[in-house]
Formats: sequence, structure tokens, C-alpha cells
Amino acid sequence: MATYRPNVAAIFRKPKSGQILVGERSDHKNSWQFPQGGVDKGEDLIGALKREVEEEIGIIPKQYTLVSCHTNYRYKFPGGHLKKGKFCGQEQTYFLCDFDGKKNSIDLTNTDHEFRDYKWIYPKDFQLEWVPKFKRPVFKRVFRDFFGIKLELKRKPKKKK
Repeated sequence: MATYRPNVAAIFRKPKSGQILVGERSDHKNSWQFPQGGVDKGEDLIGALKREVEEEIGIIPKQYTLVSCHTNYRYKFPGGHLKKGKFCGQEQTYFLCDFDGKKNSIDLTNTDHEFRDYKWIYPKDFQLEWVPKFKRPVFKRVFRDFFGIKLELKRKPKKKK
């Protein structure tokens, strides 16, 4: 029977400006998201968060402070895809973390090479088009829950004939 894989995601925020960190995925150009990953067997959510963040972007726990978390964000993989042969989707817990490190604290070449680039943006500037369709409902909820923002797709102007 297919189940949901436990997953954690980190939203890093600069406390003074309120900007958040998003990374451009290495495997999907123009696809931006938060550092995230699966919870290994025997690992708790905080342990998974610390490991995933360090693996994906090189930030170590002393460079951030956990502020809050929300859980029960779920999505299914498209087309009936199963991850590791048994997971039909992911059930995520998102953590808001105040970033206390320096610019050189972020290392995208660490181990996973999950991201090709990163940038700091204001939450209101996040574009729903940056994430695959199957993840958009989760991102809508995350931005509402953490920032009180209602994300909408930006309408593209119609081409003139």
C-alpha cells in the first residue's frame, strides 16, 4: 500500500528585513523552492531538518533559530509515481527559521547539489508559477499560514493577433 513520505522544509528569514530564502532547483531551471527533504527511519523532525538544511545549503544549526512550524501539508506525486517504490506523495512539516549566519554560510556545493542558485526575496514576491502544479496547493497554504499572503497565479497577457 502506498503511503506519504514524511518530509521537512525550512523557510529561512532574515529577521531585520523579513526576506526569505528560495533556491532554484538544479534539475528544473526556473523552479524555486525551500530547502526540504525526507525524514529518515529513526529520525525525528528536528533532526531531519538540521541534516537536510546542512546537506542542501550548508547552513549549520548555530546559524539559525527555529521560530515556528506548521504541519500536515500533503501532496501526491503526479502520474501515480511512487518514490522509493512505496511513497505516493509527501507529508510535510514546514519550519520558519530566523537566519543568523553570514552570506558565506550558504554553500550550494555541499553534498546534495539540490540547488543551482538562491536568492532572498520578500514573501509577497514569491511567484506560484515557480513550483510544479502538483505542489501549488501546498505553497498556497504555506504562504497563507506563515505570512498571511494569498498566492495567485500571475495572468500572462494575451498575445495580439
